[in-house]
Amino acid sequence: MFRRIGTLTTALALAGTLGAGTASTASDTSPEDGVSGKRVYNGMQIAFDPSMPDAFCTLGAVGEDDYGRKIAVSAGHCLNAPAYADREIHENIAPVYHRQDIAAGPIGYVRYFKDREGSMTGHPTKDYMIIELVGGVSLSSRGPHLKQTGELEVPGGKASPNALSPARDDERLLGAALFNNNELLVSGQLGVWYGRVTNNGNGIYQAHAKHKAGDSGGPVTWHVPGTPYPSEANGFQAEGPWAGITKAIILGLPPYVYTSSANILADLRARDTADPADVYGAGFEVTRNP
Repeated sequence: MFRRIGTLTTALALAGTLGAGTASTASDTSPEDGVSGKRVYNGMQIAFDPSMPDAFCTLGAVGEDDYGRKIAVSAGHCLNAPAYADREIHENIAPVYHRQDIAAGPIGYVRYFKDREGSMTGHPTKDYMIIELVGGVSLSSRGPHLKQTGELEVPGGKASPNALSPARDDERLLGAALFNNNELLVSGQLGVWYGRVTNNGNGIYQAHAKHKAGDSGGPVTWHVPGTPYPSEANGFQAEGPWAGITKAIILGLPPYVYTSSANILADLRARDTADPADVYGAGFEVTRNP
């Protein structure tokens, strides 16, 4: 049995059961499928139990993996089921729904999530979930506020603690020292916010960009220097490379933290190297579709 926990802090905890589905492959769709043609994008709110739409998380990025599967990324702490955690889930036992269109049916199925392992804010460096989207959906790089232009690369940056050696540029982390002006753009229920990276602890970024319960797993991009900030003048829109997903609210200043894309991509590659062709999301690339 799965339990869904939508939490950013202990005080904001929600829990709901996830229903079991019939085993099949997520790519089995037909023209009659309720979600065929549905656009899936970063910032989309997702539910795991049709009877509990208010227990939800958010998609941080969508794209494809090295094996041609349509993939979405969210936060691992959105689920709590130790028997299924930290392994590939080939059966369709954990459906994922678009929260605002649950009646259409599942847009995908959870294939992997990292258990929180006792942490109230998710695993320290691997708090992510991989969802295989059904074949009929349409991928889009543009969310309600953020357009993602690929994956963040940080040549010369410190390697993610999850990275193999040598680390790739997309497995390296943003600097947070005073002379670094790296800024994150975050989209969620509060709109779109941005703020400087004030701390980087093992690939967990801290910044003043706001979020709230339910935004877990939501999109984070890097502000490319010289590009426009979101504002009323541009409809609060911005674009940049995918930099991570919303993780938690902690007791700190600032209290908002995010799991870096480097940590996620590095762990996917490390797991795929150990078990080739069986790791959903391995080689993930953000879609270029508009």
